[in-house]
Amino acid sequence: MRAAILYGKEDLRVEQIDDAVLGEGEVRIAIEAALTCGTDLKVYRRGYHARMIIPPAAFGHELSGTICEVGRGVTGWTLGDRVVVANSAPCGCCDFCQRGQENLCNDLLFLNGAYAERIVVPARLVAKNMLRLADQTPFVAAALVEPLACVVNGLADLKLHSGERVLTIGTGPVGLMFIALANAAGCQVTAAGRGAERLIAARRLGASIVGDVEKGEIPEEAFDVVIEAVGKPETWQEAVRKVRKGGRVNFFGGCPAGTSISFETGLIHYSNLTLLASFHHTPRTIRQALHHIESGLIQAADFVTGECPLSRLPELLQSMTGGNKAIKTRVRVDQ
Repeated sequence: MRAAILYGKEDLRVEQIDDAVLGEGEVRIAIEAALTCGTDLKVYRRGYHARMIIPPAAFGHELSGTICEVGRGVTGWTLGDRVVVANSAPCGCCDFCQRGQENLCNDLLFLNGAYAERIVVPARLVAKNMLRLADQTPFVAAALVEPLACVVNGLADLKLHSGERVLTIGTGPVGLMFIALANAAGCQVTAAGRGAERLIAARRLGASIVGDVEKGEIPEEAFDVVIEAVGKPETWQEAVRKVRKGGRVNFFGGCPAGTSISFETGLIHYSNLTLLASFHHTPRTIRQALHHIESGLIQAADFVTGECPLSRLPELLQSMTGGNKAIKTRVRVDQ
């Protein structure tokens, strides 16, 4: 089969590889939809991710498809089942899992290989984080489950209340998902970002005020909640400057390795700020994300705005290093 293999920094190759033999409890999925992701772009530019992927390795992690082979010992799943699978599964045994913090599991098992014709799903993921799709659920919408589950986790950490004033810094896919869900929760949402298409999407998804940061349109008011969805030290610091006394900030965007920031201690202390950061997802938020998709709250058309054949994926990622124009791109693994 054809698959995209990451060999190192900005070295991605589409190759013919052999299908792996299924082990106990595993299934093979014929991939119907695979989506690009900002995390994949970061990994491509860096050449690795210490926790998620060590090259050379199959690449990509947002996918949905149909089961085309079932391994020994698998029950409850049959050929042709339409499924979505997360990119990780917790062990269920460590202290963090026992506390309900499966996103911090000491033994998270990661899955990569979405940019391929087929993928083998390990037994732990089959048992914990592979979900059946409704017959009417589009595969491309289902492939949004993983990033949306991370956003659901971030909003759970923030404990939003209806009527709160929320600022989302960043209008990439994750920022737009925060906007949609915060709006659905009854919040008054302001968005600060860049890119005409993304700013239009922000307003469509529920932001009542949209500022273009490239034009200096930065809101001056203080917000109850500020969500940083960019992943740059300077925007982490900006987020703290935009929250009201007693407000909450979620540093959701991961900054480059080795970076650091500084805050005025008096501001944090005397303003009684709550600063938090949310990472990854849990089996619970994976299921909540699929519910949001299948209920129609999150729709593919708002987030997937481009297509690319698998054969051109290396060129696409290279072009994305200079600025991504689409919100998300569907990778056609059959082309």
